[in-house]
Amino acid sequence: MAGYELDEAYEIKGPADAKARYDTWAETYDTGFAEAWGYVAPREIAGILAGLAGDAGLGGPVLDIGAGTGLVGAALAAALGPDRASEIDAIDISPEMLARAAAKGIYRQRIEADLTLPLALPDAAYAGLISSGTFTHGHVGPEALPELLRVARPGALFVLGTIPPVFDGAGLGSALGRLVAAGEIGPLDFREIPIYEGADHPHADDRGLVMVFRRR
Repeated sequence: MAGYELDEAYEIKGPADAKARYDTWAETYDTGFAEAWGYVAPREIAGILAGLAGDAGLGGPVLDIGAGTGLVGAALAAALGPDRASEIDAIDISPEMLARAAAKGIYRQRIEADLTLPLALPDAAYAGLISSGTFTHGHVGPEALPELLRVARPGALFVLGTIPPVFDGAGLGSALGRLVAAGEIGPLDFREIPIYEGADHPHADDRGLVMVFRRR
């Protein structure tokens, strides 16, 4: 089974390619990539959402966007704790990755879907939306934002990780700016996070950019 390679992931060209490659990588993703590379972005992003949710929690379910094997869901459940944990749903294009996520016992439901297309989800279903590793090279860009806003409740909290080259190059900044100008989302907040920790590899010093905002 071929192992996950970050540079190969950055070369993905669209949804069909993403599905094929992540189906192949699913079996070894957690150990061959997340553990071996010291991938801590899911922990960092989950901690931001949990901190902003406050003691009362989000008051509704959370959608884990591009959930993969469930690394963000596991980190979020741990960060919120049993008394504050919201129901968490996973959405991803890869059924093999979702099968790995199911084994973690975190998610209320797992939804196989292409995030660049209309989603078979009801309006205003989620109080929180979180993502790590999805808004990146060749994966998902600003075209997903209208549908994600549609399934978010008024006031829903978005905590979405990306990397600066994608934020600049994929048009996320201008897309979010237009949404602020149109009154669809509130002011933007940005957090810089480590992506990796405690491992020596060519991307060890890479930094992530987390986009934080609320739906109006």
